[in-house]
Parts: sequence; C-alpha cells; structure tokens
Amino acid sequence: MDVTRTDTGGGVPNPDDEVDVAVVGGGIAGLTAAHRLREEGRHPVVFEAEDAVGGRMRARRVDGWTVEEGTETLATAGYPATWRLVREVGLDSDGQVLKVRSLSGVWRDGRAHAGTGHWVGALTGAGLSLGGRMALARLVASLLRSAGRFDTRRPGESPLGTRTVADLAAGRHRELLDYVLQPAVSTGWGWDPERSCVAPLVATMIATRGLLGWRTYRDGMDALARRMAERLDVRCGRPVVEVKESGSGVRLGFADGTALTARAVVLAVPSPLARALYPGAPPHEERFLRAATYAPMIRVTCPVDRPLSAPQRRGTPRTYALLVPDSEDGYISGLTFEHLKARNRAPDGHGLVSVLTSPRATRELLHLTDEEITGAVLPRAERYAPGLGAALRGASVHRHPHAAPEATPEALRLHSAFLDRQAGGVEYAGDWVFQRPTSEAAVQSGELAARRLLTGVLRG
Repeated sequence: MDVTRTDTGGGVPNPDDEVDVAVVGGGIAGLTAAHRLREEGRHPVVFEAEDAVGGRMRARRVDGWTVEEGTETLATAGYPATWRLVREVGLDSDGQVLKVRSLSGVWRDGRAHAGTGHWVGALTGAGLSLGGRMALARLVASLLRSAGRFDTRRPGESPLGTRTVADLAAGRHRELLDYVLQPAVSTGWGWDPERSCVAPLVATMIATRGLLGWRTYRDGMDALARRMAERLDVRCGRPVVEVKESGSGVRLGFADGTALTARAVVLAVPSPLARALYPGAPPHEERFLRAATYAPMIRVTCPVDRPLSAPQRRGTPRTYALLVPDSEDGYISGLTFEHLKARNRAPDGHGLVSVLTSPRATRELLHLTDEEITGAVLPRAERYAPGLGAALRGASVHRHPHAAPEATPEALRLHSAFLDRQAGGVEYAGDWVFQRPTSEAAVQSGELAARRLLTGVLRG
C-alpha cells in the first residue's frame, strides 16, 4: 500500500458514506489509535491532510540524504508503548533500530562540551564550573528522592506541581538555568522557561534515565509510522475542516466540500487544531483545549559535502546534538549533526546538519520566506559548525507552528480533570494529551483514545 499517494485507502468518500471510526491525523498518535482499534475488530479509517504519514516524525529521502523534519530519537527506557509497537510491526530485527553512538553537549566558551544528561557529563562537567556541578548534583539528588512520585502521564500531580522551569532554578546556582535547564527545554522543545512547567521534563528524564541508551530508526524517524500505515486504511491528502456531533454519529466535513459520518472520531492533531475543527466540544473539554497551547519551532536542515562537527577539546566524546544556551547566543538554540547520530543519514564522505532557532528567533522568523530564514540563520550557525557555508549543498526549512505542547501552569491545573472526563464520541490523541512533548506520549495517547472508545461508544 503506497501511503504517500492521495486517497491511498481507496478514493474520495461520497457525501453519504459512513465509516466505523474516523481518525483525523496520520501522525504516530493517530496511527497508534487506528492500530489498536483494528486489533479489536473495528474498522478505522485514517484521514491525513498531508501527502504522507508521520506528522512531526516525518522524514524525507533525497539524493542519499535522510532528512528528519522533526523528532530525532527514541529512548530504550521510558518508552514501553513505542517498543511494543516496534516489536508488533517487526521493526526490532535486522538492524532497523540503530544505537546513537555520539552524545549531547552544551556550547560554552567557544566549544562544545559533551555529556549533557549522560554519565560522561558527571566526569567531564559538561561545561559547568565546579560550583555548577555541585549545584546540579544537589538538585538531582533532591529530585531522585521523590522519583517514585513522578508520573509521566500526570506530571502536574508530581511534587513539583505547576512550578515553571524558571521557578525551579530560582535561588540556585545561575549555571543551572543558563547551561542546563534553559537549553534543555528550549533546544529540545522550543519552550520558554518562564512559561512552561518543569515537571514534564523531570518526569521524562527519570523515566528515560537521562540521555542514556537513545536510538533512532535506520530508515528515518517515520519508519514506524510508515510500517503501521501499511496495515491500515490511510487516506492522505484529505484535510478535514469540521467535526460535528449529530444524532446519527459524528459528521466530518472535508476541504473539498464532501462529508461523511462516523460512529466515533479520534482527533489526533495538536490541541489548537482540535479546538478549531471541533467548535462544539463540551465546555469542560474546551477549557483544557484552550489552555493546552503549543510552542513553535523552526528547523533548517543542510546537506553538506563533508562531515562537519562542532569544535571540541581533542580526545572528548563526539557531540551529535549541540545545545546552545541563550546566554551564549539567543538566536540559535542548537544544532544536530545527523551523520554523527546515524552514519546512513548522509552519503559516504558527506554530512547533514540541522539548525534550530531560539524561541525568540522562531517568533520573528516563522512567517518569513525560506530564503529570509536561511539568510538569518545560516551565517550565525557557522560559529558552531565551521565550514558550513563552504560545504553547503542546499537547505530546507521546516516550520512547526505546533511543535511541542507548552505545559503551562494553567494547562497542568486542568489536566487531571481532562483525563478523568467521561468518554465520548469524539476522543483526542497527541502528545499534548499527557502534556509531555515526546513521541512516547503521542503513542500512549493513541492507545488511550482507542481504549476510551472501546469501553464507551463502541462497547459491544
């Protein structure tokens, strides 16, 4: 089944068509929901607005390069739902999941310091002064004492509650914010430390044991999505513009003017899009949808004619993911050297470098042209990837207006009530459902949406 072709499921539905369960969104959350529903004998149909599945895990293969548009890696620990799917669809054999052999690092004083979030960092300091290391050790020890009370699915119920990233750093050594917490959340999730709660970060780091044992799919981060889609009825190029409950089920309106009715619907899209598509959501759901805001991100990916790397002290472990603190730049938040993550991301003797903008720069650049974005970003990136301009073979800009749920205090205050609400004919899936910007949260949300439907409107 060619899931990149429009209407791969078999044609455009007629206005009078009916389906069992309609899943709106062909990212990993929607595909997981459809997969679990199909296991239970249901007949889900996935409608994806784009021409291919994968969502923020999508990858493109161009002239020997594998270009990731969003999500980079998965962890061996803390990702149980993802690994179940990997095994079920047969991606756990023949080297289809690769070990990431290089490390994350932070930029300070003109070079990369490897070991951020890894035991190596405890030995090297990962760019921290002695005072910064001692302060980090004290903070980690205090958090680990209550590790059992952190639930990745309900971060707002943890001991940290709705404290923001900046709140956690307040009164502590300045390096904890400048060289640990701020770059961690801004580079990886596009977060502003003043707006977002720290509990999802801490819960994730406890579950994954820091940045240990990370993996990537050999054939691109959309490999799992593509494999799952082969087993499902997926119709790409079918943007939904309205979802409305009626006496006969749930009505879906499409951009081309056609419509269909489903017995139930899973809205597997970012919360702002779910709110726009489903204006008739019950008030208690709508309140959370309004609070569940997203941070945008921009990623500029650059094929290069040689395997570039960040400046480092000789003999230190190589850095694949470079976190650039606001205190060092403020415009670029990080780079990833994809060929150091997985050798097959670029042809032999070549490289692939991605540049991420800071939250402030993202707001300024998001609606500019690709040429304006690359013109603003790439000259600044030369500092972190020397030779980038001379080695450049092109550049692609990936805009993500809805890159990561922000996990604001207001969203976490409403979160538990949203999870505990009564099941309905319209359910939701996406990492925002658990207020944790990870692909594991998206997979878990797809499973939850399927389970709620199977024990609710689809029961019997």
